Amino acid sequence: MTQERAGLERARDAALTGTAGAGVRPEVRASWARSLAAAVDPERSRPRHAYGPGEVAELRAGHPLAIALPVLRETLTTAAEQARHLMIVTDERGHILWREGARDVLRRAERVELVEGTRWSEDAVGTNAMGTALSDDRPVRIHSAEHLVSAYHPWTCAAAPVHDPETGRQIGTVDVTGPEDTFHPMTLSLVTAAARLAEHRLAALTERRDRRLREENLPHLARLGGGRGALLSPRGRVLAATPAGRFAERIVLPDRGDRVLLDDGAEALLEPLGEGWLLHVPAQAGPPVRDLTLPFLGARTPVVRSDGRPVRLGLRHAELLTLLALHPEGMTAEQLAGALYGDAGRPITVRAELHRLRCHLGEDVVRTQPYRLAARVDADFLRLSEALREGRIPDAAAEAARGPLLPVSEAPAVRSEREHLIAATRSAVLRSGDPDALWSLVRSAEADDELRARLRAVLPAADRPRAGF
Repeated sequence: MTQERAGLERARDAALTGTAGAGVRPEVRASWARSLAAAVDPERSRPRHAYGPGEVAELRAGHPLAIALPVLRETLTTAAEQARHLMIVTDERGHILWREGARDVLRRAERVELVEGTRWSEDAVGTNAMGTALSDDRPVRIHSAEHLVSAYHPWTCAAAPVHDPETGRQIGTVDVTGPEDTFHPMTLSLVTAAARLAEHRLAALTERRDRRLREENLPHLARLGGGRGALLSPRGRVLAATPAGRFAERIVLPDRGDRVLLDDGAEALLEPLGEGWLLHVPAQAGPPVRDLTLPFLGARTPVVRSDGRPVRLGLRHAELLTLLALHPEGMTAEQLAGALYGDAGRPITVRAELHRLRCHLGEDVVRTQPYRLAARVDADFLRLSEALREGRIPDAAAEAARGPLLPVSEAPAVRSEREHLIAATRSAVLRSGDPDALWSLVRSAEADDELRARLRAVLPAADRPRAGF
């Protein structure tokens, strides 16, 4: 054992017993705290085998980094083989999809389950370059006993996240892993450069695809005869529009259906065009006459605001508004009946409730065929979902601290969404280790011992008495 590893192991052991160990980088100490809060066992944890060989082959075929693999091989594989290292590529959740390199190191890696189909996120196997690069969203090197799990102390790894050029979201990591005594100090710089080259390759292919989509589909836009419309990429980015400048840079595509409510309140229709979409606003469509505010997180007696005017609603009407806000493309009476009542739901009952709701809010707010909201909707539960999707964890925690979605509702679809938001927020906050986000949840009614322990672990010692620890 080297003197360096011995020192790191002493610092790790001190951290595990709650004593501040000297000589540990702050990013490593923060990763240890996240890993321990996720119940990773420093002595016995091993990566989970999430996918078999056949499933890995399917994931590879559909993964965007498959296109960039030649660039990564050209940049890293030869150097890795010469240095008796591995090149590893993961997806955005830390699953190993590809690994290539020196044959003897591949065999050695199999003994510690560093193989395709295993998951190397921090919450699965503790501090490691792949998982920590995903968690911190930046390149990182984890050397020897900086790994939380002792089985990986003989290894050193360097990894960098790779981002989708269209959305900016992580799509995976590229990593070089090898024995601790053969690792070169410049490996992290090489891995970082390879990740940037992969992103440039993806960006070039995206630009080429966008150019082809514009060339092939501009006639569709021209046939709108001057009406509002746009050509969209497969993920909703605006490639061309008429009139120019009348749309946001990106349109949020619905999970189902062909209707989109734009930022200015106008309702638009989507038509598939091969890889992309044609979006157009019917001539009769226009901005709604109402702004609709739905503060339903923690609401036991729901009150909505229509153009600023408070309207007290019964629980069933609040549930209907929740479902319609979650489905801007619209829902049929049959779909709403199942969502509200389960298999016993009757469309005629839903139609009667919707008639009464339209009397309360106005026919211009709740439209029919299908039933949908034609208003600028500001809903706290939608803001929470958006913050989770975009990785804005403190914002999500602040919204979630208001309380669960319609806490007294027993409607199956509302209950399912409520439980999903609670679980997703809790998981994201624990995974992030953000003190402000943890503090928001700890002060809420949804706090539990694990959240409190996680907050205690990330708070500086001086701040713990003020937080009640």
